[in-house]
Amino acid sequence: MRGRGMVLELMDNLSQKSAWSQDQLQQFLLSASIPIRISAIDGDYPFICSVWFEYADGKLHVVSHKDSKLARTLVREGRCAFEIAPNEPPYCGVRGKADVTAGEGDAEATLKRLIERYLGDTNQGLASWLLGRAADEVVFTLHPTWATSWDYGGRMESADI
Repeated sequence: MRGRGMVLELMDNLSQKSAWSQDQLQQFLLSASIPIRISAIDGDYPFICSVWFEYADGKLHVVSHKDSKLARTLVREGRCAFEIAPNEPPYCGVRGKADVTAGEGDAEATLKRLIERYLGDTNQGLASWLLGRAADEVVFTLHPTWATSWDYGGRMESADI
């Protein structure tokens, strides 16, 4: 927060052309249970990876195994692009650019919240496997430097999809 009460970091960097207000964008990020797509430069080409995320305090948090390509790339590059959007119409979502820091937060606690958010009480085998690796997981915090939203719902309501 930057001395303006409850205005959050992501909202401070929201494009004026964003389709959603700060409140709408925040509600979407808090309620969406779809993965975030993270893109980062890997040598001469970008690569993209989908992972679970949580939104808190104006930042996006993800967890990745310390030896994963995503983790190694985020540590090396320290920045990424991101998108959070469903694959089904009407198309809407949030995209942006972010600086990335590693190791801010308790990986096991974050992983437990992500498992609850994305799996609930289903797929306990996957949940146990993920938690069994928690000591080797790293929390990555995305500090958005620019973000925007789009919503084609108004255009698509009358279309036969």
